[in-house]
Amino acid sequence: MDGVAGLNQPAIPAGKTFVYEFTAKRPGTFMYHPHADEMVQMAMGMMGFWVTHPKDKHPLIDVVQRDFCFLLSAYDIEPGAATPKVAEMTDFNLWTWNSRVFPGIDSLNVRLNDKVRVRIGNLTMTNHPMHLHGHEFVVTGTDGGPTPKSTRWHEVTADVAVGQMRQIEFVADEEGDWAFHCHKSHHTMNAMGHDVPTLIGVDHTGLARKVNKLIPEYMVMGERGMADMAEMEMPIPDNTVPMMTGQGPFGSVEMGGMFSVLKVRRDQQPGDYKDPGWFKHPAGTVAHEYTGPLAEPARFSAEGGQSMPRERKPATPTEVKVRKPTSHGAH
Repeated sequence: MDGVAGLNQPAIPAGKTFVYEFTAKRPGTFMYHPHADEMVQMAMGMMGFWVTHPKDKHPLIDVVQRDFCFLLSAYDIEPGAATPKVAEMTDFNLWTWNSRVFPGIDSLNVRLNDKVRVRIGNLTMTNHPMHLHGHEFVVTGTDGGPTPKSTRWHEVTADVAVGQMRQIEFVADEEGDWAFHCHKSHHTMNAMGHDVPTLIGVDHTGLARKVNKLIPEYMVMGERGMADMAEMEMPIPDNTVPMMTGQGPFGSVEMGGMFSVLKVRRDQQPGDYKDPGWFKHPAGTVAHEYTGPLAEPARFSAEGGQSMPRERKPATPTEVKVRKPTSHGAH
């Protein structure tokens, strides 16, 4: 039984209900979505997961204490709007797990030495390299079900291609708060404009004073990068989340989108997986400022050179000059 309208069954008319009955022949993690008006219906979020568990002990499926499922989806929703742009194919601005973005994604709370399984399905239009800090994991399953143990491999990043599912497992043997996220930088950001120039190094001072006379709440951004936006708390349209946000124990986390935290605790009680709060770092385990003298960088021939040197060298060496961006004369 399949659900392709016209090929395997009649299309389901608006307001009607159809029944699907089938035998779940093998254990695994699966995704479902419509094949009718697919571009529109999936852009509006019509998709889901189901997990088939084995009735009896399975030789390829270990017992775990924690089992998480994340379905990846992406949307293009203009700031202030509520309806996704259904014709978008490449330029999405909200990257979600289970249709939620950070900081609206719960942390993954586990006990020290728990065996943890995470199932990740991808129904976006691009791949997602899913990366876990603090631990190494084993890829134990795909869309085809649990994989033979001889084919499994250790990773810290598992790429999940379009339409694929990857199941990863690990022993949570390192206490702490560990980031878990897609490793594409713009997938850990929320609604953002993509057609803005690079303004790093530009002095906005004079412009800001002039614009503030017309728009008192105007705030400049971009001269030192994007991180400042996480702490600006500038007004944003209704039904819009900040591009970068989240407050951690040491300040702004500067994240969004496909990001969460694995929290591993020694004193988490069995069966109690509520958020334990921030990890208390032992003395000497947090990076700190260095205030001593800075040594000059060493220069030596092994740093590199010409793999295919020219027979006739130019009289003067060629230098590539890089300048900081300046203001735009046409603006």
